[in-house]
Amino acid sequence: MRPIPTLLTLALAAAFGGFVATAITAQLDNRAAASPASLAIPATAALPAAVAGQPVPSLAPMLERAMPAVVSVNTKQVVRVRNPYFNDPFFRRLFPEVPQERINESLGSGVIIDAAEGLVLTNHHVIDNADDVQVTLADGRTVKAEFIGSDRDTDVALIRIPADKLTALPLGNSDQLRVGDFVVAIGNPFGFSQTVTSGIVSAVGRSGIRGLGYQNFIQTDASINPGNSGGALVNLQGQLVGINTASFNPQGSMAGNIGLGLAIPSNLARDVVDQLVKHGVVVRGTLGIEAQNLTPQIAQGLGLTEVRGALVTRVLAGSGAAAAGLKPGDVVVAANGQRVDSAQALHNVEGLQPVGSTLTLDLRRDGKALQLKVALKEQARAVTGDTLDPRLGGATFVDLPETLRQAGVSGVLVSEVKRGSRAAASGLQQGDVVTEATVGEFADLASWRANFQNRPQQLVLRIVRGNVRGELVMR
Repeated sequence: MRPIPTLLTLALAAAFGGFVATAITAQLDNRAAASPASLAIPATAALPAAVAGQPVPSLAPMLERAMPAVVSVNTKQVVRVRNPYFNDPFFRRLFPEVPQERINESLGSGVIIDAAEGLVLTNHHVIDNADDVQVTLADGRTVKAEFIGSDRDTDVALIRIPADKLTALPLGNSDQLRVGDFVVAIGNPFGFSQTVTSGIVSAVGRSGIRGLGYQNFIQTDASINPGNSGGALVNLQGQLVGINTASFNPQGSMAGNIGLGLAIPSNLARDVVDQLVKHGVVVRGTLGIEAQNLTPQIAQGLGLTEVRGALVTRVLAGSGAAAAGLKPGDVVVAANGQRVDSAQALHNVEGLQPVGSTLTLDLRRDGKALQLKVALKEQARAVTGDTLDPRLGGATFVDLPETLRQAGVSGVLVSEVKRGSRAAASGLQQGDVVTEATVGEFADLASWRANFQNRPQQLVLRIVRGNVRGELVMR
């Protein structure tokens, strides 16, 4: 294997997840210098209680109801310290008290959505890999949280807290949000609890951001900083319309807010929560196609006037797309009325639909407009290697995390390799990303599995392992 550049260089400097807790060393100096005796201090007028006979509007009454539902989420993770000196018995005798583990702590936010059941909605990345999760309520109580389930690809997680006298936020209909609507963000930025910022909805349906999962974000200019992740975005009626998840800043997440905040719509979060409560996992539907972006040459050859859409390159047998009559060469330009500019955009729309739902696709076939309705079928969550080819025995394959797909990576992820198995003997390891193989071209788990209907005489996998790319001959 030979070194290659890092697999992904994310263009997004986002305020992901919990804010790493560090001591604040800067002092806030409120002292003022004495004013010269000759300098007159101007009088300041108080804000009027009413304008034109109407009381000055205030968010305070709504926030008094909403803020108790927003909590602080503190996570702890025990990390093994790798130090070569620990392997030296002489060093261990000299320094027996040197710790071989450290505890990473982070702070985020969460929203109580069910007071009776103690259900708290937060971001997946806030509680990811945590060994202990503590929730601090607005009234100061701290309780240990129970993990219910999470979905990495939409960055939604659900936990439960054993506490009474809770306040929950009602879920609003995020589909009704319009650009220009006023919204308020509540959370714990930089560890400052119960902080409120306000702004407007800057955009809805925001997608195409590299390095994030399935995307249908609400964009807002309400300040969202590290520690706000998992907090509430509420409308003026005090309804939860979004879960704050990231802020965009080219200078890095710790540089602070520049008015580009992203929130997960409440309707999307509601669908994920329903599945987590019922099944503990999220099951998605799939069209059963492979697609690529158009080029000017391909668009011209297909008689298209615009270079946009998702060009269908393969339709998998037995899929919903095959049953609906979709064909290679079709160009999808819209799905459920939503414009589709690329293969990634179509994949994003597809991934946000539940199993059994129907997508209405607007196509261009032979230069003519066509509309088809496609039912989405359940996609496999994992495939064992021995069902594909004996040379892959002992390995388990899953789809790539959506964060990698949105960054332009295609292939499958090796989630497990059993010790002493045939796959292990050939050098395959857990965490390897298989990007190419002699079995044929594939984009995801479905097409990877379909390619093994005809097993190749020699099976060679091209993999990425960390920052190294190489090839494995499977024996």
